[in-house]
Amino acid sequence: MKKKINILIAAVLLSMTSGLTSCKEFLDRDPQAAVSDKDAYKNFVNFQGFTEELYHTIPDFSNGYWTSSFNWGDDEIMSVSAVGHFGPKIDNGDFWGWQRNFDGWQAGWLDRNNNSTNDDRFTKSLWGLGWYGIRKANMGLANLDKMNDATQEEKDLIKGQLLFFRGWYHFMFMQYFGGLPYIDTVLPGDQKLTLPRLKYSECADKAAKDFREAADLLPTDWDATTAGKRTLGKNVLRINKIMALGYLAKNYLWAGSPLMNSVSGGGKTYNVEYCKKAAEAAAELLKLCESGQAPYSLVPFDKYYTNFYTTGQNWAIPGATEAIFRGPYYGAHGTTYGTAKQYSPLIISEGDTKFLPTANYVDMYGMANGLPIADATKPDPVSGYNPEFPWKGRDPRFYNDIIYDGIKIVNGSIPNASETINRYANLHTKGTYRDVATGSRTGYLNYKFVPRSANKYDLGYSYDKSLNIHLPYMRLADVYLMYAEAAAQAYGGANGKASGYAKTAVEAINVLRTRAGAGPVATQFLGNIDAFMGEVRRERAVELSFEGHRFNDLRRWLLLTESPYTLKKAVEFDRAAPLDPTKSDKDNKVLNFRETLILERKFTAKHYWLPLKTNDVNLYLEFQQNPGW
Repeated sequence: MKKKINILIAAVLLSMTSGLTSCKEFLDRDPQAAVSDKDAYKNFVNFQGFTEELYHTIPDFSNGYWTSSFNWGDDEIMSVSAVGHFGPKIDNGDFWGWQRNFDGWQAGWLDRNNNSTNDDRFTKSLWGLGWYGIRKANMGLANLDKMNDATQEEKDLIKGQLLFFRGWYHFMFMQYFGGLPYIDTVLPGDQKLTLPRLKYSECADKAAKDFREAADLLPTDWDATTAGKRTLGKNVLRINKIMALGYLAKNYLWAGSPLMNSVSGGGKTYNVEYCKKAAEAAAELLKLCESGQAPYSLVPFDKYYTNFYTTGQNWAIPGATEAIFRGPYYGAHGTTYGTAKQYSPLIISEGDTKFLPTANYVDMYGMANGLPIADATKPDPVSGYNPEFPWKGRDPRFYNDIIYDGIKIVNGSIPNASETINRYANLHTKGTYRDVATGSRTGYLNYKFVPRSANKYDLGYSYDKSLNIHLPYMRLADVYLMYAEAAAQAYGGANGKASGYAKTAVEAINVLRTRAGAGPVATQFLGNIDAFMGEVRRERAVELSFEGHRFNDLRRWLLLTESPYTLKKAVEFDRAAPLDPTKSDKDNKVLNFRETLILERKFTAKHYWLPLKTNDVNLYLEFQQNPGW
């Protein structure tokens, strides 16, 4: 396989390994699966060994480097020392920065110098391994007829996995780069390519065909199959019907969104037919989960953190019952030496690369009664928000995700008495946690993915080695939100619903708000589609905050270039009185509460798509660069 196989993966493939590895504990394969190439397809055990390398092509976007940049919308800003990450490059309009050749220390999880299917999280990137994964899936599909010593169930399991991976990698590429050639056959190395870039809708239709067929072939739970009993209890990451349905829904919703609809020849509005298909696929998934036919459910809110991290469980991979699709976790405890430290200020932690929630994004978290905040700097008699008590009465997810001024962070002993002030989050103007290089630039911290004990005083400089952070690509909450958006657009607003499914669009959102203990979508947002879509977008911002969704959401909604989504802000304020540990930090009064602009992103229409690699678009005329680049 070390020959030029097509113009997009020639360089990458030369660096690939062909070993059949798997994720220890979480993606075990039968020891007999290590076979020679000539026997790779003859039976299920061998063919599954061939197939399982595909799982090790999935990048861990949340742990792709020592610190990992994956939030590129208006949601996050990094410390000024973090110039090498893609996040600051996007802020500057430098979308070329996703490519490794534009960055001496590697651009991040989209592209890097070395790519391998080994167990090293630093050797995984989407562009580097995605084309390899598509080729491998096509090779497997082309050799299905060689699988003679197998049951029909085993043949279906193999084919379903291969179809999913082919669809998934094409979808992942499409959402960043637009329509591309859809490679659904094994391309000979000596063939002159003239494959044109398809319209986004054409590409999406082909991906949908792969996802639909995969969903029809795969079980909801591998443990319930005869073949899956070989690795009983260790099948959690294996591709199943729910994963395929989830991406079928997402693929259709993306194709129906204003950006994708417009480049496919429609208007800058939603495509109703695609939205209907998205709602139907999401509804099919949700019915299977809600009926207990599939092993997925929302975790209770007091266990919400288990979606993202685990502690005290050694190798326990995060995700619980809510994570639908995630890749292997490459290297247990690796996150404790990098990712865990990118969210807390240097004064109680290590490292000078910090990732901070913007104040304007924190404003998306409304009140516990379910109402949004109209203006974070002014009293709101409708919602009850008061800028003199800005932390009071907020959506419970605000308290779960966001560290604000006055919260107790350090519980353990602080040796130096002069440092005891740092036991509490000093995020007020000129507070010790505020620093543009090593602390918070915005007046907030993001602790959605780390416990408060992740500091050098409570857990030591190496932190607790059983702290494991791993974000899923898709969780069940996302499917509820995709359903709400698609059903609203397809069936006339907040009360729209897919045929055969009981929940309306607004009821799907309220499932998540009820789980969190927040109030439902208020009546004033139910009367027309525009008002309701504001709450749909806000709910996606809150529920899926900092999980890598915002950049693509703003793009597909055609909001990336529009104010206020181009702004990144901080809060400035003074404490009205010294901290009183006997009082709840939610009741702390502040003075002079205001928001200040850190930067405004100067984007134009070309920034809705990432630029393709120059070397690739120069290989043949039909493979054209994205407009403006």
